[in-house]
Amino acid sequence: MAKWTAFPYDDTDYSQDTASLKKHWARLHAGDAEPLPKEAAVLAAWALFHAGEFQKAHDAGLKAAAAGHPAGITVANKAQAIYATYLEKSEKTRLAMFQEVAARAEAQAAEDPKNASAHYWMAYALGRYSQGISVAKALAQGLGSKVKHALETTIKLQPKHADAHIALGAFHAEVIDKVGKLLGRTQGADAATGLKMYQQALKLNPGSAIGMIEYANGLVMLEGDKRMKEAEKLYAQAAACEAADAMERLDIEMAKAELED
Repeated sequence: MAKWTAFPYDDTDYSQDTASLKKHWARLHAGDAEPLPKEAAVLAAWALFHAGEFQKAHDAGLKAAAAGHPAGITVANKAQAIYATYLEKSEKTRLAMFQEVAARAEAQAAEDPKNASAHYWMAYALGRYSQGISVAKALAQGLGSKVKHALETTIKLQPKHADAHIALGAFHAEVIDKVGKLLGRTQGADAATGLKMYQQALKLNPGSAIGMIEYANGLVMLEGDKRMKEAEKLYAQAAACEAADAMERLDIEMAKAELED
């Protein structure tokens, strides 16, 4: 595998040892409600993820899975999906990475249907892939209903999964933004439901920078310029957040970039 682009911020150390990772687990996983793994190998892979060592986390997660710890797949999927979203420079590689994550997560969900994270990472990867190829094209391929169903399944299995609420809000907003309210309805997209999902996400995880950013985007997509001031305020709040790990740092830097535009 080609070498992945390194995490670009070395001014803060996000490394954790096993003890501190266990202690901060609830805070670090307030977004995805991921249960604390029992296996040392899986925990070590998560430590790499939080430190921004995304390629090493991916490899360690898959190695743990191959050694009989299927929870390693979730770390590998999250590491690859977050890396592809923020740091991969080649569009072609990024899309291929999302397809790979979606396939792995789909197989994991088939093997373990009650695993909320498996459904979530399939939806996340397909959602990002859809944005890459154009939402209209993705809807024509039937990916919209697949994403929606996987996110609804995630929330049914784990009602506290804040990130799944964000992603489902984004599904409703993006579909309506790209094809309009009328056609959006045929895809099961509804503006009020979308806004409710964002709000619920921030209720579940009030300090989520990505929740604030996506809600801001959703407000503008669904309600236009009249919500711009509110959106800018959400971006400013996101930019002022304190990062607990490398992924959160990437979210916060994205909010700062949005404010500068």
